[in-house]
Amino acid sequence: MDIALDKKRNIAVIAHGGAGKTTLSEAILFDAGATDRLGRVDDDTSILDCEPEEHKRKLSISSAIHHYRWGECSVNIIDTPGYSDFLYETRNSLRAAGGAVVILSAISGVKVQTEKIWQFADEFEISRIAFVNKMDKERANFLRAVDDMEKVLGTRGVPIHIPVGEGPGFSGIIDLMAMKCLTYRDDCSGGWEIKPIPKDNEKDSADMRERMISSLVEADDGLTEKYLSGVELTVGELQKALREGVLTRRFIPVLLGSAYRNMGVNLLMDAVNLTLPSPVDKGVIRGVIKGTDPKTGAEAVREPDPEEPFSAFVFKTIIDPYTGKLSIFRVLSGTLHADSQVYNSSRGVKEKIGHLYIMEGKKLKDTARAAAGDIIAAARLKDTLTGDTLCDAANPILFPPPAPASPALSYAIHPRTKADEDKAPAAIEKLIEEDPGLDFRRDGQTKEFILSGAGQVHIEVSVEKLRRKFGCDLEIKTPRVSYRETIRSHVKVQGRYKKQSGGRGQYGDVWLDMSPLPRGKGFEFFDNITGGAIPRQFIPAVEKGVREAMLSGALAGFPVVDVKVILYDGSYHSVDSSDMAFKIAASIGFRKGFEQAHPVLLEPVMKMEINVPDDSLGDVIGDINSRRGKILGAEPKAGSQTLKAVVPMSEVITYATDLKSVTQDRGIFTMEFSHYEEVPTFLSQKIIAEHTGSAGK
Repeated sequence: MDIALDKKRNIAVIAHGGAGKTTLSEAILFDAGATDRLGRVDDDTSILDCEPEEHKRKLSISSAIHHYRWGECSVNIIDTPGYSDFLYETRNSLRAAGGAVVILSAISGVKVQTEKIWQFADEFEISRIAFVNKMDKERANFLRAVDDMEKVLGTRGVPIHIPVGEGPGFSGIIDLMAMKCLTYRDDCSGGWEIKPIPKDNEKDSADMRERMISSLVEADDGLTEKYLSGVELTVGELQKALREGVLTRRFIPVLLGSAYRNMGVNLLMDAVNLTLPSPVDKGVIRGVIKGTDPKTGAEAVREPDPEEPFSAFVFKTIIDPYTGKLSIFRVLSGTLHADSQVYNSSRGVKEKIGHLYIMEGKKLKDTARAAAGDIIAAARLKDTLTGDTLCDAANPILFPPPAPASPALSYAIHPRTKADEDKAPAAIEKLIEEDPGLDFRRDGQTKEFILSGAGQVHIEVSVEKLRRKFGCDLEIKTPRVSYRETIRSHVKVQGRYKKQSGGRGQYGDVWLDMSPLPRGKGFEFFDNITGGAIPRQFIPAVEKGVREAMLSGALAGFPVVDVKVILYDGSYHSVDSSDMAFKIAASIGFRKGFEQAHPVLLEPVMKMEINVPDDSLGDVIGDINSRRGKILGAEPKAGSQTLKAVVPMSEVITYATDLKSVTQDRGIFTMEFSHYEEVPTFLSQKIIAEHTGSAGK
């Protein structure tokens, strides 16, 4: 049955890891009748944790999509990861959502991961409602969670429900709009009955209702006048103001309950229908005309209407070794039929759509068509990747691709067998199609294959997937650091090569002026030969000889950088001189000069931004100092600080894991290469010994 566009909802459930997102999503699906049992994360019965790695680790690794009907609305629900290593997946999923349910823990409040996800939601102008979960747990405190949300996230929370009891005494919910109390049966069925508000809660209920109304009427000038005039507002008027405030993101309605005991979930589902936007509420979708820059190109728009030209955004890819690639996308405009053709404007290619599927967690359900506002999947799209735009070939449009991920941790990977080595490149390529948060490259100096991700768990999970899905068994090791060598002083040296072995010999003679360059300048070569001391045809061979010598320095065999070489004199033999002779002579001269010019070892230094809670700031600064790092500054935020620092790469290879330990998994960071610096002498000697095999001799 077709659903009216204004009755469609696409919602993401977002929060930090362990807040109860999957448990809440399972309860929603159960109450709506979309599933016949209440799935649990702890006993591996969740239908939204689709990967074996998720069951093993008891956390969501990738977004899971399902759908349900509640009242007049059809809702696509996206259960997103909250663990810091997998937030790139959450960010992509928010591109497909119109609204979000933010889970707040009644015990721990807001963590750094929630703050990061909140920034994603701000970026995509996502309307939000909040649900304070775990109200039945020891130390639960509803108002503390609301206050924490306001302070940390910088938003305004408006409770529309308050609890009857907290912790083990939590037994019901008072609806401040209707001023009624819902008492829940303790059988996790979601059943409840209406009772009078307990006398102990009457004063708090009246006070909280008055505060709620004063916040809601700000969304409607007409209601503000009625309220100030003392006119009693109806429930319908309050609901209208509530919806308007959510759609305009003036405030965040706050609900509460226990997802595990299925308490308050039905009220949350009512609030989703009432307040979160439909595609109609979100309005036109903006892109650019194909062939122009996504940031500066001529604008093109689509109305969220089934009659408009088709357009969609691919926000997730699943790779299965048996069924192939599954592309999941949000239809933004128009209508798409199975067995049709679409245009991938991101790649400039046409794609054949075979079957269309509705996502139901681990399962797929065939469907013949999809229209604006739907989330749908198509199999075996040859060239389509996450972030691509699909559209009508006659009316092309391009939506901005997602920002690239910034991997924080790298490991060297080593195939265990020759068969694994043969499988690895293709398997990793497929895995990166599924998970754009990964990066794979070969280090030109160390010759190691490097797999980079958001953290250690991300890398470990990826290696587990490679083994399970593609039969490719890899071992991960700490990567070697890409050191460099350079010189500190100015020298002039002769490089001379003479060889006579009967017949034509070899002769080349060069004089080189070598001096250090400022850090990061690389290599400069100048030809100052005058008077024909060396014929012009041999000059390129001299430069080539120097460059080849720079590939392996005399200290520990690392590449040489930041050196200026001037060829200023030399001699040649009219018969015996050749390109090869001058190349060898230049190489001999450079190596001799390098040893005389006080060579030193350089190490890569990384630029870092580290976001940490205030109570961990001192520990993190002390840790950075112990790693030979330099703090460049700190920017205060609500409840946290963003540190800027530069730290030698060798000290932060495993920093993602270490930071989690120091901050109890509340710290996050980004890191990129900054520059090379001289290694301290006491460390330089140790590194040279390790790389030349002279350690312990």
